[in-house]
Amino acid sequence: MAPLFWGITRKDKRFVVTVRPGAHPKGASIPTAVFLRDTLGLVKTMREAKASIYAGHVAVDGVKRRSLHHGVGLMDVVELEGLDAVYRMLPSGGTILKPVGIGDGKKDRKICKVTGKTTIKGGKTQLGFHDGRSAITDADARVGDSCLIRVPGQEILEVIKLEAGAQALVTGGTNAGQSGTVAEIKKGTFVLDKMATIRLAEGDREIEIPGSIVMAVGRADGPVIQIK
Repeated sequence: MAPLFWGITRKDKRFVVTVRPGAHPKGASIPTAVFLRDTLGLVKTMREAKASIYAGHVAVDGVKRRSLHHGVGLMDVVELEGLDAVYRMLPSGGTILKPVGIGDGKKDRKICKVTGKTTIKGGKTQLGFHDGRSAITDADARVGDSCLIRVPGQEILEVIKLEAGAQALVTGGTNAGQSGTVAEIKKGTFVLDKMATIRLAEGDREIEIPGSIVMAVGRADGPVIQIK
């Protein structure tokens, strides 16, 4: 019952590790052991994956992860010790997660979608992000907007509004991985999600999809980080 985007071939492996509760939902993340063995194909067996992970050769968002079950999810930056390649987890070609190689110069940048906002003691504002992070900040951000942050710290470098004219990335559904310009945002109701109309960069067409599977990644001049 493993998700297809894990890269496990049918009728090949009988057992597989799973994702423990953590930053990303179980159905939208890949265990580090599976990521090394099946998604990237850098090791052949679970024993080799275990040795690499326990030795601290895998870093996610600048932090070494020594668990076989740690979930790697959307926008996470994965760095492998001893290899020049650095990967960012992005939706691509209808798949919700795929490792995309990026340069070393951008590995400390990450886009996080704001999924919660609350006022805490002292009148301060706390933002919750899609990857389980939270930050106390004065940044002017609403639920649905995105923040460009520096990892492994929590410094917010820029707020990207989900509004008309912004660059957006589709993170789910059959159009996962498509990007384009937001043409319109329709407000939601108590029972209905807000909808976003996006003019896709490829195919010269518009789609209307729920805001829950849309992530703002830049302004009119383009994405703030590499997304393809």
